[in-house]
Amino acid sequence: MKKYSYVGISFVILVFGIWAVNEITTRLSGPDFYKGEAVPDFSFTNQNGKTVTNKTFEGKVYVLEFFFTTCPSICPIMNQNMKKIQDSFYGNPEFGIASITIDPEHDTPEVMKKYAENYGAKHPHWHFLTGEKQTIYKLSNEGFKLYTAEEENAPGGFEHSGLFALIDQEGFIRSRYDEFGNPKIYYNGLEDNEIEMLKEDIQKLLK
Repeated sequence: MKKYSYVGISFVILVFGIWAVNEITTRLSGPDFYKGEAVPDFSFTNQNGKTVTNKTFEGKVYVLEFFFTTCPSICPIMNQNMKKIQDSFYGNPEFGIASITIDPEHDTPEVMKKYAENYGAKHPHWHFLTGEKQTIYKLSNEGFKLYTAEEENAPGGFEHSGLFALIDQEGFIRSRYDEFGNPKIYYNGLEDNEIEMLKEDIQKLLK
């Protein structure tokens, strides 16, 4: 009986070993990036009064965020980091940024234009977008599943995520995998190391 037990154990170890090798091989030879859902159709107005839609970004890799110009907490950090990303890909016509306000009643194209100038947003494809509030909130909460809401007790009167979405040339959300093999999905716009990861992944997608 012991002989068969040892054979059984050896067989299990052999099968597990083959599975593990196949799993590692699949991971190493598989895609470098997680491919998520397609970004829902949108149509907003940028800081220059121009209409910007998904088609504006067709064929481009772009980063998308939700923010508001009077935000006293995380938005200044987010957009300082977004400028670092801009500077890394300045002059590249295949790169873009979409910064969408969650306070469109205040953030008119004129307000957004001044804000963009203050942050040194010079890339021709960095669009500061405003539109109808309900449409923006639906895009954030349902399209990207990034929480956005009016909250009188929150700094500035709004709650929102500090995450950046990376979107590929075909309009799909992309990200790298973490150390556990799970997709990050979004990048933390407040952390320097996450910004470096994002820049690396933008470059890979642009190739």
